[in-house]
Amino acid sequence: MYYREAGDFKTSYRADQQNFPIRFDRIHFWVMMALAFGVVPFFINDYWANAVFVPFLIFAIATLGLNLLTGYCGQVSLGSAGFMAVGAYASYKLMTSFPELNFFVVILLSGGITALVGTAFGLPSLRIKGFYLAVATLAAQFFLVWLFNKVPWFYNNSASGQISVPRREMFGIPITGPETAASTKYLVCLVIVFVLGFVARNLTRGRIGRSWMAIRDMDFAAEIIGVDPLRAKLSAFAISSFYIGIAGALFFSVYLGAVEVGEAFGINNSFLILFMVIIGGLGSIYGSFAGAAFLILMPVLLKNVLVGGLGWPSDLAAHLEFMIMGALIIIFLIVEPHGLARLWAVTKQKLRLWPFPY
Repeated sequence: MYYREAGDFKTSYRADQQNFPIRFDRIHFWVMMALAFGVVPFFINDYWANAVFVPFLIFAIATLGLNLLTGYCGQVSLGSAGFMAVGAYASYKLMTSFPELNFFVVILLSGGITALVGTAFGLPSLRIKGFYLAVATLAAQFFLVWLFNKVPWFYNNSASGQISVPRREMFGIPITGPETAASTKYLVCLVIVFVLGFVARNLTRGRIGRSWMAIRDMDFAAEIIGVDPLRAKLSAFAISSFYIGIAGALFFSVYLGAVEVGEAFGINNSFLILFMVIIGGLGSIYGSFAGAAFLILMPVLLKNVLVGGLGWPSDLAAHLEFMIMGALIIIFLIVEPHGLARLWAVTKQKLRLWPFPY
């Protein structure tokens, strides 16, 4: 109940600027990590892995990537699902062309290829911004989906146009394919999320992140004080696309196993990732995870309560999900534009001052 810094003294700049300056936060974080790595894998089953944990972790990476671009650098993008498709098809081509490549190397290379594509589509941001940039990235979404549909080379001339993940093992344990255990899928995604979250947190606190935020707040003033808009904007597109490409590679190889680009990477997923950023909180690492968790858990909860518990028709529950999502987006944009992250920050601030008035 108590949330205090009392007795938590800092004797160096490094200690004062660490990720979790309050001891309670540090303990809470490492306890959560211990549970995530040491407890959940022993109890997770296929349902919880496929319905909750694995999609949450994958979409958290994609939301984190979009938040770096939109929340920290102020560049609007509606092509996230298209860049996920680039990561998915890049991983497929790498795994089929180079069977000896380590799976994690494939994931990193897929992210790198997506970063190059994202940088190319980020070039218009040097001349346009706001609504016009959103339209340009939306055009990238449709172009990429069309490209993967129409060029047979990307799906190895398959008659169905569908791509299926080849089997991969590590230390004799299947990582991809139908034989992969739920705990293995979960741990693979969790390790990658942990590393990428750590990197993103430190990026936003360093020189690169400060240049992004300067461009976001006022690009002309940032340029006057020495921030290079070319480097700042293109680095934001590259790093954001790298994260989203890794999410797409995991979405295909670990989660789905087989995809068709129009169904798995349509415009709906681009908007879903954007809604995760809005509800979680723009410009917040924690908000990326909170928004992804909320929008992944909400449909599961509604399905279990309304369909499984109350016996509602599934289509009615699906329509109600859209209504709730739309209402929440409007409420957050009007009442709290900084999303769940801001609500959590206010709650912690009140706890720090309790029982005194805020």
